Amino acid sequence: MDFTKVLRELCLAPAPSGYEKECSEVLSKALAPYVDEVTIDRVGNTICTVKGTNEKAPTIMAYAHLDTLGFIVRRIEADGFLWVDRLGGIPEKVLPGLQLLIRNTQGEYLPGVFGNKAHHAASAEEKYKVDPVTSLYVDIGASSREEVEAQNIHVGCPVIYRPQFTKLGKDLVCGTALDDRGGLAAMIKAASILSENPPECTVHFVGTVWEEFNIRGAVFAARALKPDIAFGLDVVLSGDTPDLKQRFDNVLGSGPTVNYYSFHGRGTLNGMIPHEGLTKLALLCAKEEGIPVQRFASLGIITESAYVQMEGRGIACLDLGFPARYTHTPIEVASISDMKNLGLLLAALIHRIDTKFDINRF
Repeated sequence: MDFTKVLRELCLAPAPSGYEKECSEVLSKALAPYVDEVTIDRVGNTICTVKGTNEKAPTIMAYAHLDTLGFIVRRIEADGFLWVDRLGGIPEKVLPGLQLLIRNTQGEYLPGVFGNKAHHAASAEEKYKVDPVTSLYVDIGASSREEVEAQNIHVGCPVIYRPQFTKLGKDLVCGTALDDRGGLAAMIKAASILSENPPECTVHFVGTVWEEFNIRGAVFAARALKPDIAFGLDVVLSGDTPDLKQRFDNVLGSGPTVNYYSFHGRGTLNGMIPHEGLTKLALLCAKEEGIPVQRFASLGIITESAYVQMEGRGIACLDLGFPARYTHTPIEVASISDMKNLGLLLAALIHRIDTKFDINRF
C-alpha cells in the first residue's frame, strides 16, 4: 500500500462527528483488498473482518475513530451570519480567521470562515484576549437568512475545519484530523500484512463513529462483536515542542507508543490501566521485530478503550498510539514512520496471540 497516499485521502475526507460517511467510504475501499468481509453496522461503524485460522483462538477488535471534532450551527442571523457551538474539544484560541466547511442538509460541504474583528479597529484589550466559540460568527458570503437557507444550511448543521494535508520535511506531515486518520492508516497497514500471513485469531478492524462526541461508536461495536482482546489506536501528546518538553518524553520519529495510563479527570471520570500481559507482549514484539517504541502515560486524556474495557465480562484492552503535535487544531503534525510502525506493531501483536495467551488479568 502507498501509506502516505492513503493517509492523505483519509485526512481530506470530511467527517464531522455523527456524519462520518465520506471517511467510512475511504476506509472501506482501502481495507477491502485485505479482509474477508466489510460491513457497516446500525450506528455507522465500519467493520472489516479477517477470519482467523483457529476458531479456538481469542477474537480481537482493533479500532480507530473516523470522526473529527467541529461545531454545530445554533443560530442564523437575519443578515446571513451564523453562530455555532462546539462539538468536541475545540481549542478556542486558534479559531478566528480559520477556513471552515459547513455540511448542509443535502450532505454537501460549503465553505465559510470564522470572522475576526479588523485588527485596525480592535482595542488593545481585544487584540490579546481569547474569544469563546459562542462569541464567534461564521461568514459564508450570504447577505440574509433566506440566502443561507436557500443553500440548505439550517440550525443543527455540522461545521468542521477545512481539511488539509501537507508534507513537512522528509518524514512529517501536517494535516487536519491526523487524530485519528493516522490510527486508521495504521490499521490498513496491519491488515495488508495479515493478508499475506493470516493470523490464528479472527480480527475485526473497526472505524468507529462518535468518538469526539463523548465516545459512543466503539462501545456499540464491542457489544456486538464481543471480542476477547481490544487494541485502540489513537494519538498521544508529543513532548518535543518548547511548551511540552518538561511534560512528556515522547518525540516524533521515535516510534509508536505503548500506553500505560489514561484518566480524563475533568467531567468524565474515566480512564484505563491496560492489560499487563498485552503491554509486555507489545514490548516483546517491538524488540523482536526491530520496531522503535515509546511509553506513554498521562492525565487529562480519555480514549475509547476506557469504555470498551467494561463490555461483556471485561475485555483485555491496550491502547497503542503515535505522537502528534498541536492536537485538535487544524494543523496537527505527526511522523509518517511512527504511524507506519504502529501498523507493523499491531500486526506483530496479532500474529503472536494464540490459544495460549491468557486474557485474564491475573
